[in-house]
Amino acid sequence: MIDQTTLLTYLAVLLGFVVMPGPAILLTLARSASSGTRVGIATGLGIAAGDLVHTAMLVLGVSAIIMASAVLFSVIKFIGAGYLMYLGIRLFFDRSASDIQTNAQLLSPRSAFRQAVLAELLNPKSAMFFLAFLPQFVRPEAGSVALQLAILGVLFVAMGLLSTVCVAVSAGRGAGVLKRQPAVLRWQGKVVGSIYCALGLRLAFQQR
Repeated sequence: MIDQTTLLTYLAVLLGFVVMPGPAILLTLARSASSGTRVGIATGLGIAAGDLVHTAMLVLGVSAIIMASAVLFSVIKFIGAGYLMYLGIRLFFDRSASDIQTNAQLLSPRSAFRQAVLAELLNPKSAMFFLAFLPQFVRPEAGSVALQLAILGVLFVAMGLLSTVCVAVSAGRGAGVLKRQPAVLRWQGKVVGSIYCALGLRLAFQQR
């Protein structure tokens, strides 16, 4: 098992990661502001599900194979970037939001969950992060390496999910007030779409 000192150090580092406004926080914030708390929480759950898959891939050694192949890394990266930009462009030019005068959600929680899972799985940077970060806290003398990696990955996912849920609840509460403002409705889709496009461009230009 992981010793107490290593575990506490890891949790302290994780706390620093989850409070920073990274892509997961921005995606959750955008979805919560545009479609409400439930959709924001579904987005956070989707990101968590994607990270669980990355954890499993790390334990099974698949992440190492992906990172060793420059071609495979690039293919996955550009597919993920293209998917995010597709979502962003569609939102940017969607006129339906300006016609909504109620609190009806623009996106179902199921769709938000599915989109978040795909976005996270198609981000090879996440696979590289798990591959580079988690093994630093593994101690072979402490027992099964696979079990230690699994525990570290689950803790990362749990803390990340807690962070995104808090963001979703906070942003979702403010969304109801903002949606009653016509000007917000007109520009909401453009702002959220721009965030998605920016994240897609950021992913496209990231290096291994």
